[in-house]
Amino acid sequence: MHSFHYTSDSLHCEGVDLETLSKEVGTPAYVYSATTIRDNFRSLHKALAPLKHRICYATKANSNLAILRLLVEEGAGFDIVSGGELFKVLRAGGRADQCTFAGVGKMPHEIEYALSQGVYCFNVESEGELDLINFIAGKLGCKAPIALRVNPDVDTPTHHYISTGKNKNKFGIGLDRAEEVYTHAASLPHLTIRGMQTHIGSQILTATPFVEAIKKLTPLIQSIRKRHALEFFSIGGGIGIVYEEALASGDPAWWKERKNGAQLSAEDYASAVLEPLQQLELPIFLEPGRSLVGNAGVLLSKALYRKETPKKNFLIVDAGMNDLIRPALYQGYHEIVPLQRHPNRALEKIDVVGPVCESGDFFAQERMLSRMEVGESLAIMSTGAYGFVMGSNYNARPLPPEILIEGKKVTVVRRRQSWEDLVRGEIIT
Repeated sequence: MHSFHYTSDSLHCEGVDLETLSKEVGTPAYVYSATTIRDNFRSLHKALAPLKHRICYATKANSNLAILRLLVEEGAGFDIVSGGELFKVLRAGGRADQCTFAGVGKMPHEIEYALSQGVYCFNVESEGELDLINFIAGKLGCKAPIALRVNPDVDTPTHHYISTGKNKNKFGIGLDRAEEVYTHAASLPHLTIRGMQTHIGSQILTATPFVEAIKKLTPLIQSIRKRHALEFFSIGGGIGIVYEEALASGDPAWWKERKNGAQLSAEDYASAVLEPLQQLELPIFLEPGRSLVGNAGVLLSKALYRKETPKKNFLIVDAGMNDLIRPALYQGYHEIVPLQRHPNRALEKIDVVGPVCESGDFFAQERMLSRMEVGESLAIMSTGAYGFVMGSNYNARPLPPEILIEGKKVTVVRRRQSWEDLVRGEIIT
């Protein structure tokens, strides 16, 4: 699953001792395993070998240039949701004609930029977007390739913030209106219909909703193909990862399927979706993000203070919600482990919190952890996806560095921000 392990009670990423690394680069710091990312990509690619397919990495999960370059080398395409992400993919050596452009709020200058670079397809989410893309393509004297994102109204066992497949969500075009919208798209002179796309949500740990979505969309695909040539069908992303080894008491109900390492492996996912996808007789696109990079990253942090009260005990660390917002935003669970393990230490119930001036600035609440002392360092696990990319400078805190490890090779792929960086671009009038 990933390349983090203890050797002689010291946590390692591949061949690198993270305790030693934390002293060299400081904390907080993000650390990624290149081998884990490569292995995850190759496992999914191999499992889908019976299908003609393209894996388009969901750039929003982690858009560091070094990780994008690594995936370019593996042959990945890219799922992008902004002009900035396309710019980064191109800077990393990727190709626009291997990119699908998603998102409900594409801006005119982003559409123009993507067309000028030769983007493979826009995944369109509304009639208004169709009209705007048609207008811009006409202005540029070209035809814009489009697919409709169709919402199959499938329920998914995940947090409501990352469920996207229901009719009440802002994403996609309803299954009941899709044929009408395809007819409208075909009437616009500067558009070319290229495919169909769907995406039902994120952090899904069972294949059942994916199969349900495919089966619900199959009649629509067959109907559309009678009138329009489709080059692909995209099932989107959403394969989840394991965030915890055992269920902790008090977690939200929607986390309970993560118990005891339950994992939707690439092989299990493929065995479920291969048959219904093969019946479509179309090239298949996938847009995984978290499943490729989530368990490939950790956030290193150091204990600053211990605070004991009659009601609660706190371990205050130097990472904050500005570095990793998932626990505050999604009630996201992350394993927390010491960089130097002490097997004989007692467990204690404690809140692990950051220095940001918000009560929501926590990484764990009432968690049973091995006692840690001030000055010792820890790793917040499974932070390779939606970690650094969702970071901010809240409380005027500099963003941490990002470190990529391959074997024993350590590369700083983003330097730590300085205080000078915090005011760069600001102007006093």
